Amino acid sequence: MIDVTSLENLGHFQNDWLDAHHHFSFGEYMNPKRMGFGPLRVWNDDTIVAKGGFPPHGHRDMEIITYVRQGAITHEDNLGNRGRTEAGDVQIMSAGTGIQHSEFNVEDETTRIFQIWITPNRDGHAPRWETKTFPRGDQAGALVLLASGRAQDEGLGAPMIHQDAALFGATLTGGQSVTHLFLGNRRGYLVPSRGTVCVNGTEVGERAGAALAGESEITITAVGDAEIVLADLP
Repeated sequence: MIDVTSLENLGHFQNDWLDAHHHFSFGEYMNPKRMGFGPLRVWNDDTIVAKGGFPPHGHRDMEIITYVRQGAITHEDNLGNRGRTEAGDVQIMSAGTGIQHSEFNVEDETTRIFQIWITPNRDGHAPRWETKTFPRGDQAGALVLLASGRAQDEGLGAPMIHQDAALFGATLTGGQSVTHLFLGNRRGYLVPSRGTVCVNGTEVGERAGAALAGESEITITAVGDAEIVLADLP
């Protein structure tokens, strides 16, 4: 089953510094049919104007992955962490027992991010934050592991999350394909951050969301130049 939700049918919120599309219920957008997908609870597509951002606020018991699509985001938290994450890179925040943080676009250009929330395998982990660089060239024509809590991915150097899930990224030229296997009864969620792709023959437009269930193997083919992010979920 490949269930595609177009960008136009996602939740939407806009103010003077943020233009956000919500793949699942979030904030003022509430859709009982879109409360998450397995442990994937939030997938927000955020456009943040120059010098705009999220002021200090708190979270707990959530794995929050930020994938920067354009520009950069600067993080600060009450644990003393401060860091800047650029396009193509990720930051991971395990909220655990509680963390206060801010996320600002301190640049002179627009920043675009995917903010992805995954429920942890249990409550009460120690809060933590890290960022990792993934050069765009390394993602050309291949699925690159961006973050994982799967046992099979231990030792591969990807940022860790507290859940049996993994996040991949890839950049594809027109006509190029990559294949991904879902072992057991796993599922996936795929979003093209740029361009259009076909997943096992089903078209998924730019910034649309494709819920994947009952597919043991998927082939992702770029219609034109494209960039995708894929979550592999229990």
